[in-house]
Amino acid sequence: MTRSPRRISMALTVAVILAAALPAAADPAYVPVPKVMIYPGDGFSNDTLTDAPAASLDIGANDVRSRAELLGKVAQRTLLPGRPIPLQALTNPRVVRSGSAVKMLYVDGGLRIEASGTALQDGGVGDLIHLRNADSGVAVDGRIQVDGTVLVGG
Repeated sequence: MTRSPRRISMALTVAVILAAALPAAADPAYVPVPKVMIYPGDGFSNDTLTDAPAASLDIGANDVRSRAELLGKVAQRTLLPGRPIPLQALTNPRVVRSGSAVKMLYVDGGLRIEASGTALQDGGVGDLIHLRNADSGVAVDGRIQVDGTVLVGG
């Protein structure tokens, strides 16, 4: 069966139109932006966010594109209303504050040692921080766990 040149031309035109539309469909039509000033340490909610048309903003590769990227995060710096939110402006909430007492935990196989310590810097879940053992005075590094304990060594 032979195809007419007109049918082939029409099929190519449709294919070009669809191909041109694909990159636009991959980008979100709307992105979350602050509707009020958001300060360092503030979280995100429906009261502080609005959706703005992505086409009207200068959205970069390192900017937030969906509200899912903001879940469980807080602002690391001041965010202005109506402006895109850079990913590097987000951080985990601080669960350990500098100067606060923390439970240090050392686990190696079946060995588990708990000790008291003092945080020497702020940190969120998963952050590596400096702390000082309350008994020996030795400074160590440890990773903050979900429950607020700090895993050292091991």
